[in-house]
Amino acid sequence: MTATTTAPMTTGPATSTITRTDEDQETDDGPVAHIVRTKPGEDAAAKVLAARVEGTPLEALCGHVWVPSRDPKQLPVCQRCKDIYGMYRGVNDGLDETPRM
Repeated sequence: MTATTTAPMTTGPATSTITRTDEDQETDDGPVAHIVRTKPGEDAAAKVLAARVEGTPLEALCGHVWVPSRDPKQLPVCQRCKDIYGMYRGVNDGLDETPRM
């Protein structure tokens, strides 16, 4: 008989702060800008720049993963990212009304 072990499941609030949008997911309406997931104290603009230079993928609030390549200011913001950002704003007074670009 073999014993199986499972890791404890953790639940709780996300520790991310959200501060910047970037792009690149096709939707029915075309490409959209995403709000980048960042850790507390992390500069989202620097994270996006590094991802562009190094070609490393980023994760959006909605879970989409991509390598940034376009100017996000030219695109509409992903509705799922907007909704999640709105929920974070509801519990965190330090977040701006809209993500910093």
